[in-house]
Amino acid sequence: MRTAQVTIDPAFAIGAADRRLFGSFVEHMGRCVYGGVFEPGHPEADDDGFRTDVLALTRELGVSVVRYPGGNFVSGYRWEDGIGPAGDRPRRLDLAWKTIETNAFGLHEFMAWAARAQVEPMMAVNLGTRGVQEACDLLEYTNHPGGTAWSDLRRKHGAEQPYGVRLWCLGNELDGPWQVGHKTAAEYGRLAAETARAMKLVDPSISLVACGSSNRGMPTFASWEATVLEHTYEHVDYISAHTYYDPSDGDQASILASAVDMDNFIREVVATADHVAAKQRHRRKLKISFDEWNVWYQSRLQADLDRRGWVEAPALIEDTFTAVDAVVVGDLLITLLRHADRVGVACQAQLANVIAPIRTRTGGPAWRQSIFHPFALTARYARGTVLRTEPVAPTYSTARYGDVPVLDTVAVHDEERGELTVFAVNRGDTDLALDLDLRSLARPSGRSHLTLAAMDDPTACNTEAEPDRVTPRGTSIPTVDGGRCTVALPAVSWNVLRFATRS
Repeated sequence: MRTAQVTIDPAFAIGAADRRLFGSFVEHMGRCVYGGVFEPGHPEADDDGFRTDVLALTRELGVSVVRYPGGNFVSGYRWEDGIGPAGDRPRRLDLAWKTIETNAFGLHEFMAWAARAQVEPMMAVNLGTRGVQEACDLLEYTNHPGGTAWSDLRRKHGAEQPYGVRLWCLGNELDGPWQVGHKTAAEYGRLAAETARAMKLVDPSISLVACGSSNRGMPTFASWEATVLEHTYEHVDYISAHTYYDPSDGDQASILASAVDMDNFIREVVATADHVAAKQRHRRKLKISFDEWNVWYQSRLQADLDRRGWVEAPALIEDTFTAVDAVVVGDLLITLLRHADRVGVACQAQLANVIAPIRTRTGGPAWRQSIFHPFALTARYARGTVLRTEPVAPTYSTARYGDVPVLDTVAVHDEERGELTVFAVNRGDTDLALDLDLRSLARPSGRSHLTLAAMDDPTACNTEAEPDRVTPRGTSIPTVDGGRCTVALPAVSWNVLRFATRS
């Protein structure tokens, strides 16, 4: 068995594990809304049409913040279509996903759902086909107490108190030629700056996210961020990042190393933001909102779009995730935590049905996909201060990223509760003995070891018929002797190692 070493020391703090790192995303796309979170007439639906089984799974998942209503959808969206009596709302063509949008679910429904799900809303404004005034109108409707046309209209529609939304995205992926209202970096940067300035006049308490690159492979990557931030740095609080990793080519070694790419992506965006800060003499360090990320079998999307005409809520990219995909998702969460000092928000895309941890059948049950488990357990146990780890481990070869370490780790220390959690991924195809040096912690003792292993059956997945086929298994932690212990990490596995510490 190969071996690796990790030293844990509370002195090597990165930053707090912000609860906003465990965000999700609800877009008007496919069956994420209609048939996902919202299905009037379903046996599990409440009086507002919200599926209570999905609500329960959302709370179990540990979601902290939910981005809405898009995504590509928002770049052609008229927010006014989703307010007022549902029977009076217009049906529209959604150009982003080539569907018919009924607008039966809109702003008020989302806010009511978010309250029931116990999540913070994160709203996006349309800067594709609309601009400054429409964004300010939406903010006034949402957040202003009353006494104005838009705020009084909200009260007329049944929401006496303002919703108080604090997180706002200034558009979505406007660097992408696929986006309705696609813009150059200079065009978008100017519009985003003017919109940000005006929105903060309406409500100075809000935080704003400027659009970064849609992915690290964009031809304008880094130059887009630099130009946009030259316009917006003093007006915004975050720059966004989006990325998806596609296992379609069957290259398991490379997909397991996807976190290497995410790690580089974050470092490069931080470097670009810090360059603009230095150039403009800003002392404030901008943070990243990594508000779209996941595993996604992207090669299937175009076939989904091409095979039908204009319909309501068709099944789109309802990927069934494998055990290997779950290990990858766990590793991406490790990367987000490792950058807790500069990543302040993160949203896995999407919540239900569309490349999602939660799947449903219309009129039928809801179940947890394989990727549900690493997210839920990380959200549950990553509380406290994120600690830097520097693993010493063997490497393996990948076609996409060259030689990469078989081990990836991060640790989170909750000093007040006397708890240490180490998240560890073994990307290799053989078991790994992990030697942990915990001597800098006070009287450490093992609590539990949870493992989601994929090597025995890499293609195993959870389905309606077998909803618990892929799930973490528990075992004990070996005795900690003299502040040291050795834990066996199975091949191709994501692991949660929990320890108690005493001061």
